[in-house]
Amino acid sequence: MGGSRHDRAMIPLSILDLSPITEGSDAAQSFRNSLSLAQHGEKLGYTRYWLAEHHGMPGIASAATAVLLSYVGAGTSTIRIGAGGVMLPNHSPLVIAEQFGTLESLYPGRVDLGLGRAPGSDQRTARALRRNLESDADQFPQDVMELMDFMSKNPQQAVRAVPGAGLEVPVWILGSSTFGAQLAAHLGLPYAFASHFAPQQIMQAIQIYRETFKPSAQLSKPYVMLGFNVFAADTDAEAEFRATSWQQAFVNLRSGRPGRLPPPVENYRQKVGPAENALLDSVLSCSAVGSVETVKQGVEAFVARTGADELMITSQVFDHAARLRSYELLAEAFGQKQA
Repeated sequence: MGGSRHDRAMIPLSILDLSPITEGSDAAQSFRNSLSLAQHGEKLGYTRYWLAEHHGMPGIASAATAVLLSYVGAGTSTIRIGAGGVMLPNHSPLVIAEQFGTLESLYPGRVDLGLGRAPGSDQRTARALRRNLESDADQFPQDVMELMDFMSKNPQQAVRAVPGAGLEVPVWILGSSTFGAQLAAHLGLPYAFASHFAPQQIMQAIQIYRETFKPSAQLSKPYVMLGFNVFAADTDAEAEFRATSWQQAFVNLRSGRPGRLPPPVENYRQKVGPAENALLDSVLSCSAVGSVETVKQGVEAFVARTGADELMITSQVFDHAARLRSYELLAEAFGQKQA
């Protein structure tokens, strides 16, 4: 799975998409943009395209993750498609085995299933998703194993996942704390850390995962993918401007005011207070904002610090063409092979 293409700095790059709904737009346009981004990433040589499950968020359209992945899969041919992730407490493992068994049957050898333990929503929304909330997060390890069994060649359960059984869709554990690192290591699964929005425990989680990893049928040695924000543009100044949409959205979300992705504004950091700036400084530790050269240096420094095996790049840019350009410039910076 892992390894380098040219040198250590040229690790695989992938795309994380939240299918953002921008101010003045709607989910239908977001979905067209998501397909356009996946097709663009495929041409640029990105390894995989993942969508994240969120519910009840005015600015995120990827709630029905498997349905949207099917649309993206139909419009692409080589890039891996997957969930980054499915929030398993919201679902029965059987339903997810059937959904991803369906995707794997439609797009064989291209599907990944990243699993998260957070609900990806608030308690009221989680309750509306019709799951028992009492023990779901605690059930996560058992749910993961049950789901993997449903997709295995010799399922142990009386109930069959059709489609699903025997398809062995690769499972990833997602996390933003040390819990996911321990579970991924114990099960011998690849680990994706959400450093792009929760960088606090990144080094500790990576260390625990690598030191306690047990090889499995799916994976012989640890494999770490890290979330990373990139805002690349032709100049540093333009990139800083483009990044303000995401900065506003992040501050709004953490302040309890989630909304659609707003247009960029000049000098946003100078207009907010010290608490907001401290919040942004923290999350910007896993971000690169600037021209090709600036972004290249930022990515290389992050990889050197973490030893990541792969980066999952997110770029919450308001203007779709500028967003495509950001991914293009990043690919250019690392000499990605054009498909």
